[in-house]
Amino acid sequence: MNLIRIHRPQLSRRRFLQISGLSGTSFLLGGCGTPLFEDVVGKLSEPLNEKVEAFILNSQKPVPEFSYNEIQPEALIINSFRHTPVIDQAKYRLIVNGEVNNPLSLSLTEIHSLPLTSMIIRHVCVEGWAAIVQWGGVRLQDIVALAQPKANVRYVYFQSADGYYSSWDIASSLHPQTLLAYQKNGESLPVQNGAPLRLASPIKLGYKQSKWITEITLVSQLSRFRGYWEDQGYEWFAGL
Repeated sequence: MNLIRIHRPQLSRRRFLQISGLSGTSFLLGGCGTPLFEDVVGKLSEPLNEKVEAFILNSQKPVPEFSYNEIQPEALIINSFRHTPVIDQAKYRLIVNGEVNNPLSLSLTEIHSLPLTSMIIRHVCVEGWAAIVQWGGVRLQDIVALAQPKANVRYVYFQSADGYYSSWDIASSLHPQTLLAYQKNGESLPVQNGAPLRLASPIKLGYKQSKWITEITLVSQLSRFRGYWEDQGYEWFAGL
């Protein structure tokens, strides 16, 4: 059984870097936990990182999905940043703010009333494991559209109830398979996996898929704080 159905571009990331003279992923793509010359090279290479990876990603192209019988219910490992937060779902509000014309404060009832999208994709962790999971929820692009972002928005910050934070580029955030998920394998999302709301997407590594999301902020510029793991040297773009 072939577990990986994701079709890569004919020009692989490694080959692209080689022929472009940008070989050495520890320089261009950052690496995991060991930033090279982080104060200088990181700042210089990050705009190039983003452009190169966005080029390879083709940010609006759907990723081929898996069949229902390929779901791996036990393979999704539960990773916790600090602790599993206690969230009163009756009082929960998703805040959407920043450089927008229509700031939002959405209840779960309002979120669940939006069109439901379901997808079966491969969740890939930077630690080396993966799991095929069915996620269901609302497309992030629908939430962003409701907030009416200003024309100069380029990035999206995600804040979680446990203090975790991360940021994405706007193109990846608007990918048709980037979800704010509240279902897992056809059932309500378990708290351990990020309920009431988490990111799920086939185009980013697992540490970019924040759990227990409480606030989404759209901005034109990133601050010096770009994400919990990213600020410790993990690759910022983290595209698949």
